[in-house]
Amino acid sequence: MQIGKVALENDIVLAPMAGVTDRVYRTICREMGAGLVVTEMVSCKGLYYGDEKTKNLTYITADERPVALQIFGSDPDIMAKVVESHINNREDIDILDINMGCPTPKIVKNGGGAALLKNPKLVRKILKSIVRVSNKPVTVKIRMGWDFDSLTGIEIAKIAEEEGIAAITIHGRTRNMFYSGKADWEYIKKVKESVHIPVIGNGDVFEPMDAIKMMEYTGCDGVAIGRGAMGNPWIFKRILALKEGKKDMEPSSEEKINMAIKHLNLLCLDKGELVGVKEMRKHIAWYIKGMKNSNRIKNIINSISSKDEVEKVLLDYLSEINPF
Repeated sequence: MQIGKVALENDIVLAPMAGVTDRVYRTICREMGAGLVVTEMVSCKGLYYGDEKTKNLTYITADERPVALQIFGSDPDIMAKVVESHINNREDIDILDINMGCPTPKIVKNGGGAALLKNPKLVRKILKSIVRVSNKPVTVKIRMGWDFDSLTGIEIAKIAEEEGIAAITIHGRTRNMFYSGKADWEYIKKVKESVHIPVIGNGDVFEPMDAIKMMEYTGCDGVAIGRGAMGNPWIFKRILALKEGKKDMEPSSEEKINMAIKHLNLLCLDKGELVGVKEMRKHIAWYIKGMKNSNRIKNIINSISSKDEVEKVLLDYLSEINPF
């Protein structure tokens, strides 16, 4: 898949998720076959006012590339200035993605994320101002609309194409649905049919076969995987195997535990032991979900703050469920 001047190895994308797609997990997912990874959402206002925590979210390593940096905001002037001062000069950022789909109340109440779906005129202003100044391909992530009474997704997709956006990711839900109900692949199909630029489908891809079915049903150019990739970086290479006509191989318990330990070590190296262990708790819960006695192990790990202790608990757990 080609996005602007950026040629991707394949059409399977790691979708942005706050608190999940940090640089460590992006690197793991790239290793496991993701053609593109996207950062956690970065506040344009945060960058504009020099907030260090926001700036830290933009750090990228060579191993993760190609990377799309995802920004959010609602002020066209501030967003354009941030692109000029913080993004254009960064050679490590391959693509600039604008979030217009996040349903989180704290993002929406400030007019960002999915709130923009209610205001196509403002969407046009934002896209026009950013495309005008950006020296990188600009993409946009949207939903179907705010609610079922205002399905603006197709209108906004057309505006995006008119304003020079390089690709669109469409999540087949409204803002009011958050992550409930079922993603509407029919709507993704309609968006794909309404524009000529690449369209990436998003929503309810939890198994490798889901990605194949979505692409066949919607005709979309790529698939973005969010929640389906939590604790499951194998999903990328499994989808690619299916696309190549190979057999789908589920990861073993041993592979899951070993990946969790690798992830733990990389996270502690990147963020320090205290933060690394704390942040790793949710990832471990995802890695071992569905495995025998996983709740007991999760509870033990949630009370540990030492990396070596967590590693020992995981290795002991592996011996317990896989004694030979």
